[in-house]
Amino acid sequence: MKIAVYCGSRSGSDPRFARAAEDLGAYFGNHGIDVVFGGGHVGLMGIVADAVLANGGKVYGVIPEHLRNRELAHAGLTKLFVVADMHERKAKMAELADGFVALPGGIGTLEEIFEAWTWAQLGFHHKPCALYNVDGF
Repeated sequence: MKIAVYCGSRSGSDPRFARAAEDLGAYFGNHGIDVVFGGGHVGLMGIVADAVLANGGKVYGVIPEHLRNRELAHAGLTKLFVVADMHERKAKMAELADGFVALPGGIGTLEEIFEAWTWAQLGFHHKPCALYNVDGF
């Protein structure tokens, strides 16, 4: 099983967000759940990826070419897909994933989970979508 994780490219101002990202990544890695994510090694997304990898899981990153250097693409992934743009990124993540979860993040995180959720509502896929509520975020 592969779960797409949407979350911040920054760690945020509350250390509970980073702990939750690490805990979720460790849970996934320990339970044979692979992760599809935005491909960067920074912020919450990097924390999730590192925790999955440290606990024996596989991590698949999908990063647009123009963000490869800006988000500092994660070099230690199972596989990194470099795509042309954000539209291709979202489509590739949806193709690879069996479900979607959003952790704390910004407007991009919300946009990505809402699009996946909208696609489900419209019947383009039947994959679960979830919001991980970290202390009311």
